[in-house]
Amino acid sequence: MACNPKLRDWARRRVWLLGASSGIGAALAAHLAGAGARVAISGRRREALEAVAAPLRGRGLTVIPVPADASDAAGLAAARDQVAAALGGIDIGIYLAGDYVPLRAWDFAGGAADPVLAQVERLNRVNFLGAAAFAACLVPGLLDAARAEGDAARTSPPPPCGLVLVGSVAGYRGLPKALGYGAAKAALIHFAEGLHLDLVRPENPGLGVWLVSPGFVATRLTAGNDFAMPALIGEDEAARAIVAGLASGAFDIHFPKRFTGWLKFARLLPYRLYFPFIRRLTGE
Repeated sequence: MACNPKLRDWARRRVWLLGASSGIGAALAAHLAGAGARVAISGRRREALEAVAAPLRGRGLTVIPVPADASDAAGLAAARDQVAAALGGIDIGIYLAGDYVPLRAWDFAGGAADPVLAQVERLNRVNFLGAAAFAACLVPGLLDAARAEGDAARTSPPPPCGLVLVGSVAGYRGLPKALGYGAAKAALIHFAEGLHLDLVRPENPGLGVWLVSPGFVATRLTAGNDFAMPALIGEDEAARAIVAGLASGAFDIHFPKRFTGWLKFARLLPYRLYFPFIRRLTGE
């Protein structure tokens, strides 16, 4: 039994991607626009958004840059209104904003102005609280649309709508160097599970909540890693995996499975086995 509606037809779907000025977000915007979606892309830097949108618009695709900062809840609400006006509504919201800085426990300074603690707080704002603000500004409209579909007489399932939240397998369980990033992604996983339990119900037909949990993807964020990254994939492969996962009806879209499968297994281990397993896996 599928956890979500199967999102297979993107023709004229109205999609807002936040965190699409580079990396997986930019690649996914290109895939969805190429599949017929009408796309709005957001990020902090307008020039970066224009660089993504311009070649796609040159192919006759609908890609609209709307600058927005994931850490500014009021600004997100204003951006949502701008996107909805430009597209005529929003069917799918995809949160891809994120940041990563490796943090270790021995780097804490212990003072009131501890720079490591400040990094933990900043990573939480971008990787989790921004996603919560994104959901908060979209859920009321998505619920209204889904309930209107439920009230209408239909002979076929309604077109899917909903939220896609991009987390990370780093949120599955504790990992070295992930004191800030992994903790924020763990919160995002819990948040996505709670959203799914609240929103994906028979009275909200067509409404879905999807979690995306990538492994290592070659992006700006991973370029500075000083360790081997197993099963590293490119941005385009990651975007294709997301599209395939959305079509499958899965809740947790994780990839590449040759790597993420091991971390799924590790989630089941008791701590007395998990800690030595991770130390051996990471060489810590």
